[in-house]
Amino acid sequence: MTSRVYSRESDDWAAPRATSSLSAVVPIPGSKSLTNRELVLAALSDRPSAIHRPLRSRDSSLMIDALAQLGVECLDSIKTGSDTLRVNPAPLSGDVTIDCGLAGTVMRFVPPLAALAHGPVTFDGDEGARRRPMATTIDSLRKLGVVVDDAGTGTLPFTVHGTGHVTGGDITIDASQSSQFVSGLLLAAARFDEGITLRHSGERLPSMPHIDMTIACLRARGVTVTQPEPGVWRVEPGSIAGLDIDMEPDLSNAAPFLAAALIAGGSVTVPHWPTQTTQVGDDLGDYITQFGGVVTSDDRGMTVDGGRGILGGRPISGVTLDLSTGGELAPALVALAALAPQPSTFTGIAHLRGHETDRLASLVTEINRLGGNATELPDGIHLEPATLHGGHWHSYEDHRMATAGAIIGLAVDGVFVNDIGTTSKTLPDFPAMWTGMLTS
Repeated sequence: MTSRVYSRESDDWAAPRATSSLSAVVPIPGSKSLTNRELVLAALSDRPSAIHRPLRSRDSSLMIDALAQLGVECLDSIKTGSDTLRVNPAPLSGDVTIDCGLAGTVMRFVPPLAALAHGPVTFDGDEGARRRPMATTIDSLRKLGVVVDDAGTGTLPFTVHGTGHVTGGDITIDASQSSQFVSGLLLAAARFDEGITLRHSGERLPSMPHIDMTIACLRARGVTVTQPEPGVWRVEPGSIAGLDIDMEPDLSNAAPFLAAALIAGGSVTVPHWPTQTTQVGDDLGDYITQFGGVVTSDDRGMTVDGGRGILGGRPISGVTLDLSTGGELAPALVALAALAPQPSTFTGIAHLRGHETDRLASLVTEINRLGGNATELPDGIHLEPATLHGGHWHSYEDHRMATAGAIIGLAVDGVFVNDIGTTSKTLPDFPAMWTGMLTS
């Protein structure tokens, strides 16, 4: 059951507070990271591909629209009772403007495709997208001989002047701000005349599992990818095979739901959890165990048992976590840690300052707004125990900030999340899923 409070001051979403323990099974839609990688590769393939149970969200819709504007045919069978996207590759054409929204995968994966198109392709997006770092994508294309106009900003909007081919070869970039800069080049590199030998020059590279995911997707389609040494990748030129893909659920999007079991008590199961995966969300089992949850994986999926839960008098443990390989899990885990009676420290996530919002500053600001005691570190966040109270939680147009507010609202009366609709980026039905979990 839930207890809901409605704000008289705004139209913000009143985060429901849990009033009883859970016994919920929560199916999670397909992986955003995998869906958009497979869409790009399908567009470049030598024959049609089919993606079964893809993510249907704003990010994936923006990717489909981007590919369609470049001339790729994406056929959706959901209206006929199936849940499959069929992608028919075609010669890429320009003279279009692509809306990236807030999707990092669109703004960083599609420009290398645009370089393979005939004609100019302009990229723009939401106001928040214009603040995201894009200089590495722009500079890397220029190093490959592609003409890019960005008025010297290093951000959206910019125009890629495609000529139908990219020579490729050796290139060195600094991808310290996002692994997507590496993945974007690797995804298209087999279609470059000479393939690519890509070197990362920075001191650190965040979210390495996302690069591993890209490599696994490429190899599954017959592309030869090697890593001669750490921070160096070689993609050989050649064809990219069309495939039929069964999409995994988005494991990172499972984080708020699994965390709910530790707060409300009882159990939450996410079905169809893969036995092997390149998704960083697979680490949730280990992280939630460190908070004190009991995690089991079996034929039903992954289940978190929170016992009596925080609301039943079973406090969670403080944690010390290096999230350098899984920064996208940080908002949910930091929100959970804000409810712990012990200190917690999260490190390895300096790159989150360049996401949909500066997630470190935003999390600290919003937790402290509700009476918390959070401090921003050079590469993370430290939290001291505090008693939280209700108030308005700003989402900053960031889907993971919005779901972090929902987590805190489970334990704290009167939390109102601004712009819950921003969750449509990867979880278009989040409010209904959240309420359904609490009432099942």
